[in-house]
Amino acid sequence: MKPRLQTTLGQQLVMTPQLRQAIRLLQLSAVELEAELVAAVESNPLLDWAESTLEMDAPASADGAASGDEPAAEAAADGEADWEPEEPWQERGGRSDFEDTPAAEQVAEADTLQDHLLWQLHLSRLSERDRQIGVAIIESLSDDGYLREPLETIAATLGAAFAAQPEEILTVLHQIQRFDPVGVGARDLGECLRLQLDTLPEDTPGRALAYRLTDGLLERLPKIGAEGVASELQAGRDEVEAAVGLLRSLDPRPGSQIGPIRSDTYVVPDVVIWRQHGQWRCALAENMRPRVTIHRGYENLLRHASGSDASYLKSQLQEARWLLKSLEARGETLLKVVRCLIKAQAGFLEFGDSALRPLTLREVAAEIGLHESTVSRAIARKYARTPRGTLPLRAFFASGVSSETGGELSSTAIQAMIRRLIETENPRKPLSDARLAERLKATGIPVARRTVAKYREAMNIPSSQDRVRMG
Repeated sequence: MKPRLQTTLGQQLVMTPQLRQAIRLLQLSAVELEAELVAAVESNPLLDWAESTLEMDAPASADGAASGDEPAAEAAADGEADWEPEEPWQERGGRSDFEDTPAAEQVAEADTLQDHLLWQLHLSRLSERDRQIGVAIIESLSDDGYLREPLETIAATLGAAFAAQPEEILTVLHQIQRFDPVGVGARDLGECLRLQLDTLPEDTPGRALAYRLTDGLLERLPKIGAEGVASELQAGRDEVEAAVGLLRSLDPRPGSQIGPIRSDTYVVPDVVIWRQHGQWRCALAENMRPRVTIHRGYENLLRHASGSDASYLKSQLQEARWLLKSLEARGETLLKVVRCLIKAQAGFLEFGDSALRPLTLREVAAEIGLHESTVSRAIARKYARTPRGTLPLRAFFASGVSSETGGELSSTAIQAMIRRLIETENPRKPLSDARLAERLKATGIPVARRTVAKYREAMNIPSSQDRVRMG
């Protein structure tokens, strides 16, 4: 076969460095983007921080929700928004006073439960041997403060060097149980509550009877109720209710009081959503707008540079321009996605979870002409400030369940209905998953019992047996 040349026409996506940078910037959260910009400005002399300005552009005409033509500064249209948030709106051009606080000041430092207990242990007047035993006990505690390891297991971890007996470990454990938080180091719920009762004055109403309740009656309390407890303990109904009320005021998980603050406790919104003249609009938050620019001094120096200096400055200038272009593309993509979301989920913004309609990444991608993966990157770890609070963009998406009327309800809306049914149920006779499914079916939503159980567990709602409360 003779070799020959042939011309073909085709399309091919080349993953250029600029495209890789744009994709990476798109999936960064607000905090990560800030760190990325700081690193870029420090490494590239052609980049500089842009001077911040508080001048607001004139508001765009309200000719349609999410029209795509309003500038980001339109968020400052004071007095024209027709919604009233529960707290005063502090938005000014998409930026709040809270956002002016550095991220390092928003998240406080906090010790873990073990650190907190070890600090108290080293301040106590114990021998070195007892301190080593105390360290072994503290390291065996669970996150909620309970000691679920047998004393023999702790003795084995100490090794032959200490040869501690269970009685010695128990003595040190009693010392640790006096530490803060009260109730830590307990081996079961009854002991945890008794440790907390010990700190109350002796004349506390219901204290004596509460002690008796912690000794074997806690597990049966939801089933037998106040009358059954009063019958078994030969006490009055009022005394039993006072004791139960006292127990409910105690903390069954004292260790959860101490712990590091999650890094996502505070979030910085990426976009602002508001309602103006009856239409929903969106804009980038101030912190999401490009705050870097080309350093004009070095750019002018490039005109007179030569040799290796000119080559270096040209490459840095090109990288700076790529970064600015990628930031601009990131903002445009994010706004394009959010405009589609507020158009599809206007009812959710207006009425809450019960009005959230089914929406998938594929539908949004088809609507705005992007790939599903691009939409997924655009909403990843992104938040929107709305009249209903700061919400993750993923909250606007939900799977659907077909109703008997031919429509479709989102799983979030069904969860909201289940939550309302449980909130209005009889506390002495909670609704089982089967009964909840029957109630939903009566409203035209055919949901299986297992689906109800899945939604209930997703909302961290206990089962009907665990929700039993005395009247």
